[in-house]
Amino acid sequence: MPPEPQTVAVTGAAGFIGRNLVVRLRETNLRVLSLTRETPLDEAGQIIAAADVVIHLAGAVRPTDPAEFTRTEAYAGWICDEIKKSRRRPLVILSSSIRAGDATDYGRSKCAVEAAFLDLSRHEQATVAVYRLPNVFGKWARPNYNSAVATFCHNLARDLAIRIDDPAAPLLLLYVDDLIDQWRALIAEPPSASELVEVDAVHLTTVGEVETLLRGFAAGRSSGRIGAVGSGLERALYATFVAALPAEAFSYPLAPHTDNRGSFTEMLKTPASGQISYFTAHPGVTRGGHYHHSKVEKFLIVHGEALFRFRHILDGDIHEIHASADRPLVVETVPGWTHDVTNVGDGVMVSVIWANEVFDRERPDTVAMTV
Repeated sequence: MPPEPQTVAVTGAAGFIGRNLVVRLRETNLRVLSLTRETPLDEAGQIIAAADVVIHLAGAVRPTDPAEFTRTEAYAGWICDEIKKSRRRPLVILSSSIRAGDATDYGRSKCAVEAAFLDLSRHEQATVAVYRLPNVFGKWARPNYNSAVATFCHNLARDLAIRIDDPAAPLLLLYVDDLIDQWRALIAEPPSASELVEVDAVHLTTVGEVETLLRGFAAGRSSGRIGAVGSGLERALYATFVAALPAEAFSYPLAPHTDNRGSFTEMLKTPASGQISYFTAHPGVTRGGHYHHSKVEKFLIVHGEALFRFRHILDGDIHEIHASADRPLVVETVPGWTHDVTNVGDGVMVSVIWANEVFDRERPDTVAMTV
C-alpha cells in the first residue's frame, strides 16, 4: 500500500499567501488542513496535533490597533504549546519578515514570534525553518494592504491613478509562486536542523521600474504591444497585473482592416519575437503578390482551403503548396521569393500569420511583384 500522505496545517490560510499556498499544496500528494480566524480553538488544536508540517502565516500586517501585535504573539505561543503537546516533532515553516528586529511594533512582534518557534527547536520539539520574506506579490493580493504591487496592478487595471513619492526607491520583491515552490521543495526534503533560510528568487528593483512595466502592460492592451513576459520579474508582474483585471476587462477589441478581398487584423506585437496577425479572404480572392529581403512569415490556414504560390525573383523557379484547415500545415515565406495565396475553397478562408518582425511603415521590407 502507498504511504499515508503527510498532513500539512496552514495558519492564516485565508490570507493572500495562504490562499495561494493551500491551492498549490492540494495539487500534490499532501493532506492540507486550513486554519483561519474563524477556526474554533478546539478544532485548531486537533489540526495542529495531526500535523507533520505546520506552516505559520497568521499575523498582523497593518493593524489599526497595536494590540493586534500582542494577539499575534499570543496566537503563535498557543500554536507552539499545541505542537509541544502533540509530541510529533513536526517541520515548522515560519513566515517572518526582513523587517524582523527593526525598531517598530511590527519588527519587534516578528522577532518575538521567531523566538517562540525557535524555542521549540532548542527543546527538540520541532524542526523550524524561518523565512524572512521581502515584499511578496502575486494573484489574490489585496490592494492598499498586502503590497504596493497589488495596489498598482489594481489601479492600472481600472485606469485609476497611482501615487509614487520616490521612483528611485529600492524594492525587494518575491513572487508568491516562487516562494511556494521553495516551501514545497522543503516539505519534500526537510532540513536536518532548524535554520534561518535564505530566500531564493528575490528581485531587486525600484518603484519606478515596476511602475514602468505595469503601465506598459496596461497600455499594451490597446496598442497590441507586449514585452518579454515569459520569464523572471516581468513574467511574475504580468501574471499579477492580468490577475487584477476586473471580469469586464477580460476581453478587449481589435481593429480589423477590411476591403472587398476580406480583412486583415493585427493581434500582438513584440519587441523581440515579431507579431501575430490573421486575415480572411473570400472565395477566389488572391492576397499577397510581394517579396521580402529579410522578413519571414509563417502562415497557418485555420479555416478553408488555400493555394500558396512562390516564384524566385532571379531564376524564376515556381513552387506551389496546397493547404487547408483539415490538414494543419505551416507555410513559410522565404526571402527572395515573391509569393501570394489564393482562397481555392467555397467559403471564407482564414489564416493566422506570424512575422519575425513588427511591421514598420518606414521600412516595410515588402516589395510588390506578381507571381
